[in-house]
Amino acid sequence: MKEDQKQQQQQYYRDRILHLTDFNEAFELVKSTIEAKFKMHRAGLSLILQGMPTKLGAYHVLGSNLIIVNKRVLDIIRIYKSNEEYNSFLFMVLAHEYLHSLGVIDEIQVRNMTYNLLSFLVGEDHIATKMTRYQPWDLFPELGLFHDNSFEWKFEIIKNFDKTTQSYIG
Repeated sequence: MKEDQKQQQQQYYRDRILHLTDFNEAFELVKSTIEAKFKMHRAGLSLILQGMPTKLGAYHVLGSNLIIVNKRVLDIIRIYKSNEEYNSFLFMVLAHEYLHSLGVIDEIQVRNMTYNLLSFLVGEDHIATKMTRYQPWDLFPELGLFHDNSFEWKFEIIKNFDKTTQSYIG
């Protein structure tokens, strides 16, 4: 890929991430980019938001169709950081957990794959790529201000998540 084409592609994905409007749109972008880059796809996932310790961004329940994202971390980033940083975190964490849901269990391998995806899509200097290279907690010191290490009992199921792969049964 020529350097000019690469820069145009990276700007396209930077704009897409910047203008994400909801969890569903973010996940559709995650799925399409992972399928294009790694030729991996899976349907039928559910997203749950739950308050968890701030050192935990999200997790995939092995053998399930669940991705659980830390609502507390999302709320902190939304309050203290820019829309671009919030959307970048959301995209990065969904990409990471989606790779786990595809059967990639090794944490280091998933981190490397997420980093390779994001450095290709948006470049080395983008905040989403930096989050995969380091840790969101290194880039968002605000997360360290909250020392609640509890898991909340209540959670929120995101409706119509992964909707493009669901079929209509009448």
